[in-house]
Amino acid sequence: FEDKRDRVIATRESLSAALRALQFEVLPSAANFLFARHAVLPGAQVAAELRNRAILVRHFPKPRIDDYLRISIGTDEECETLLSGLADVIASLKG
Repeated sequence: FEDKRDRVIATRESLSAALRALQFEVLPSAANFLFARHAVLPGAQVAAELRNRAILVRHFPKPRIDDYLRISIGTDEECETLLSGLADVIASLKG
C-alpha cells in the first residue's frame, strides 16, 4: 500500500509541475487526481480535442468549474501520453 501511495504522490507532483509548464493552473491536491485549467483555452474544447486523441479526462460543464479538467493520476507512461496529447492540442488550438 505505502509503495503504491508513494508512486501516486510522486506521479501527481510530477504531472502537476508539467501541467504548469504548459500554462495550466493546477489546484492543490492530496487525492489521486488533479483539477486544472489552461490559462487561455476553454476546458470543454481541450477535453474534446483530447478525446479525439483517445485521451480521456473529465470535464464538468458547470458554472465556476467549466474550464477545469479532472485528470486522474495514472501510470507514468499514461501521464506522458496525456502531456504529449496536451502539447498537440495546445499547439493546434493556439496555432
